[in-house]
Amino acid sequence: MKRSAFTLVELLIVVIILGILAAVVIPQFSDASTDARLSSLQTNLQTIRGQIELYKHQHNGTPPTLANFAAQMTQKTNADGTVSPTGKFGPYLQRIPTNPFTVGGTGNDVTNTAAAANKAWHYTEATGEFKANDGGTTNGVAHDSM
Repeated sequence: MKRSAFTLVELLIVVIILGILAAVVIPQFSDASTDARLSSLQTNLQTIRGQIELYKHQHNGTPPTLANFAAQMTQKTNADGTVSPTGKFGPYLQRIPTNPFTVGGTGNDVTNTAAAANKAWHYTEATGEFKANDGGTTNGVAHDSM
């Protein structure tokens, strides 16, 4: 009686082929994840910057303050920028979006301090400039992106 089975060499060849296929396919998934986070970041920046411009337009060219940025962007405000439930303007955002690249922190913290590595966003009150903070610093200068 003849037994039919795979030999050890045949099994090793199959395992090697599967390993090669896995080595080719897995890096493509990690690139897709990075691309998705980058796309999310670009969309968040575009939305926030547009809403900051609308805020400035409705508040006579004055951008939101850093100290009250989250409140001024997510709640109703008066013409002078004070937050009020009966305010005429806003809200501009439902919430401050999360920076998908933030390491540590809550992912939606806003700062103007270059060395704040755990803050997600970098906002300059004087100009209304809003950037993503990648969390790194070199000689006290934030590595702002976009």
